[in-house]
Amino acid sequence: MKLAQSFKALSFGACSGFGRRPQKFGKSKSLHDVETLIVGAGVVGLAVARHLALAGQDVLVIEQHDIIGSETSARNSEVIHAGIYYPRDSHKAHLCLRGKQMLYRYCESHGVPHRRLGKLIVATDQKQVEELTQIRHRAEQNGVDDLRLLDQAALMQREPHLRGMAALHSPSTGIIDSHAYMLALQGDAENHGCQIAFLARASRWSHSDASGYAVTCIDAAGESTTITARNLVVSGGLHANRFLSSSNNPLAAGIAPLKFAKGNYFRLDSGRAPFSHLIYPVPEPGGLGTHLTLDMAGQARFGPDVEWIDQVDYEVDPARGEKFYQAIRNYWPGLPDGALVADYAGIRPKLSGPGQASADFVLWGPKDHGMAGLVGLLGIESPGLTASLAIAEDVAAALPRR
Repeated sequence: MKLAQSFKALSFGACSGFGRRPQKFGKSKSLHDVETLIVGAGVVGLAVARHLALAGQDVLVIEQHDIIGSETSARNSEVIHAGIYYPRDSHKAHLCLRGKQMLYRYCESHGVPHRRLGKLIVATDQKQVEELTQIRHRAEQNGVDDLRLLDQAALMQREPHLRGMAALHSPSTGIIDSHAYMLALQGDAENHGCQIAFLARASRWSHSDASGYAVTCIDAAGESTTITARNLVVSGGLHANRFLSSSNNPLAAGIAPLKFAKGNYFRLDSGRAPFSHLIYPVPEPGGLGTHLTLDMAGQARFGPDVEWIDQVDYEVDPARGEKFYQAIRNYWPGLPDGALVADYAGIRPKLSGPGQASADFVLWGPKDHGMAGLVGLLGIESPGLTASLAIAEDVAAALPRR
C-alpha cells in the first residue's frame, strides 16, 4: 500500500500526459490526461476514487497536503452514525442510513477496526425527555427503527454513573478507526490503478464541451501544471466552494463561501471514563452538543463544541475547558476537577451559519449546472464519514456512462 507519492514522481506536464499517452474515451475525439480527476484525498474523495477505480475508470486524485485525510476526515469523533437527527428525505438522512450499512460491511470485509458500542442520548430534565420523543419520531421517519426509550431505572442499570431522567438507546451507532479506513480505501483504489498526487493544490478550473475539464495545480515548489480530464469531482472539504468558484464559468459565480464551525475536543488527563456507551446530550443548535465518545483503545474524549471562525485554525484554547466541565457534568456529575486537557480541533465545512438551520449536503451535479462530468461535493460535514461509500455511489451515478 502506498502511503506517499510526490507530485513530481508522476511526471506531470502539459504535454507529458503524466508519463502516459493521453487517452481517448468513448466516441469523443478529445484527448485527456486522465478520465476522472478528483480534487481532495479525504475520506469521501478516497471513497469516490475507490468506487470509480473498481469500475475500471482511469482515476487521478490530487491532494494539497502530503498525506491523505489530514483535515476534516482526521479531526472528528470517528463515530459511525445511525441516521437519527437529519430532516426527512434529506441527503444526510438517506446517505447516512445507506452508508452506515455499507460501512459496517466494508469494515468487516477489510479488517478495519470498529465497534458497535451503541449510543445513549440522555435527557436531564422533563423538557428534554419530551424532545427525545421528537428525536425518535424523526429517526423512524428516516428508517431508523431500532431506537429504544429507556426510563431512569433502565438508564442507571446500563450506566450507573450517568445523571439523567431518560435516554434513547441507539444500538447501531459505533466507532471506527478512521485512519485505518482511509488507508484501506487508498489501497483498494491504488490496487485498481488509481494514482494519488500529493502536495498538489488545485487553484482553478475551466470547462469546454470539446475538451472537458482543465485544472491548474500548484506543486510544493510553486510551479503550476494543467491537468485535463473528462470528468471532474471536487471533494475539497473546507476548500471545495472556494475552488469551484475560481472558474470564470458563470455558473460558478453562484457558489457561496463556506462557513467554518470549529469543534474543540478535550480528553481525560488520566484514567478512563466509567462508560461503555457513547454518551450524547440532547442536541443543541449548530451541533450535537458536548458528547462523550470512546476511541478504539477505550479512551474518552469530549466534544466538539461550536466555535465559528473565519480562517482555518486548529489551536485549542484550554480556557474553553471551563464550559466543557459545565456541559459534561449535566450528565456526568462525577467528572473530577482538573480532569480535562485540551486535545485537538476539527472544522466543519458548513453551508449555513450561526442561528440558521443546518443545511443539507449538496451534490452539485449535471442536473444542477448542465455540465456533463462535473460533481461538486459541498458542505460535507457529519455524517460524511459514515455516508462516504454511499456518496461515492451517487457520484458515480451522476457521471456519464462510459
